[in-house]
Amino acid sequence: MQQAGLFELGGLIAGVDEAGRGPLAGPVVAAAVILRPDDRIDGLADSKKLSATRRMVLAHEIRSRSLSWSVAWAGPSEIDSINILAATMLAMRRAIAGLSVTPNGVRVDGNRLPNLSFDDVVLEGEAIVGGDGKVPEISAASIIAKTTRDGIMEFLDRVHPEYEFARHKGYGTEIHCERLRRHGPCEQHRQSFAPVREAS
Repeated sequence: MQQAGLFELGGLIAGVDEAGRGPLAGPVVAAAVILRPDDRIDGLADSKKLSATRRMVLAHEIRSRSLSWSVAWAGPSEIDSINILAATMLAMRRAIAGLSVTPNGVRVDGNRLPNLSFDDVVLEGEAIVGGDGKVPEISAASIIAKTTRDGIMEFLDRVHPEYEFARHKGYGTEIHCERLRRHGPCEQHRQSFAPVREAS
């Protein structure tokens, strides 16, 4: 249960969001962002509602103008080992731990919070459904997570061109499923996901 105190006092808030829970391949990526209270970044929004070009422009601004930002992920083998929800929470926790500034509280997109206990510090947390469209810090985190994951999938496309990862970013599109059936899964595929299991 959230203790309203520090949020109401306007302490430093880290927004947290993820990208890549649904794909059949690649990591789930999480980002945490603390914006500067005196430096508003215009145009922040849910990353899914922005063009790829606009996301890249905003990602550069967020990285250069925020007080602190961090990105982390959990890979396919971790997803298969502990399940996608637990892997998402793990990636979020890693992103928060990677911040160079300790926030007063954390706002996370969705309806669940990761473990917010770090050594002798327990952070306040608030889960907000649709937060990536409501809270600037979460919007910023969604943009960093999405652009980072897209970059990872574009790199993996060069390693495994047969799957065309750059085209579909690992999601279960018709072309991806066709390539999966033709070539079988690689180490970047999530073996615990049904379409991957079926193609093995």
